[in-house]
Amino acid sequence: MPRRLALIAAASVAASAALLGAVAPAASADASARADTGTFTESAGFTLTRLAPVPLPLPRAEDAPDEFTVTVADSGLRGADGTYRLKCRPAGGTHQQARAACDRLAQLASEKKDPFAPVAKGTQCTMLYGGDATARITGTWQGRAVDATFNRKNGCEIARWQTLEPVLPSTRA
Repeated sequence: MPRRLALIAAASVAASAALLGAVAPAASADASARADTGTFTESAGFTLTRLAPVPLPLPRAEDAPDEFTVTVADSGLRGADGTYRLKCRPAGGTHQQARAACDRLAQLASEKKDPFAPVAKGTQCTMLYGGDATARITGTWQGRAVDATFNRKNGCEIARWQTLEPVLPSTRA
């Protein structure tokens, strides 16, 4: 929402500046223009002043809230399966551990880690099976789109899942 407001404000300022830029030179043939001040005096007695465009700071991607839809299936944990909304900065949504999940994502961001990256192709993974649990996370993280799937079919995928706990439920007994 703050980004939308900033964009609307920026568009309004740009439109106002364009309107003033179009009106001022066309004030009249009688108008005397003083280029040093940007002021135009009309013979009817009013003054139009051309305003310089004021740049507004645009919100940075890392300042935008992180918002996710987390869907978990076949976890084997009572109450863990389902679809949850998670919003960070500030923490909220329907996720049962929203504050802890947002804290974990903030920690990973500070470590410059991408928790949503898939296991790199060619990675050798142990053939450990961690269960039938699957998850999908969609949304926005640090200003970029996220659409990631998770499972527990081998050691690499188990480690990837555990990296995102408590965003994803802990399946450890």
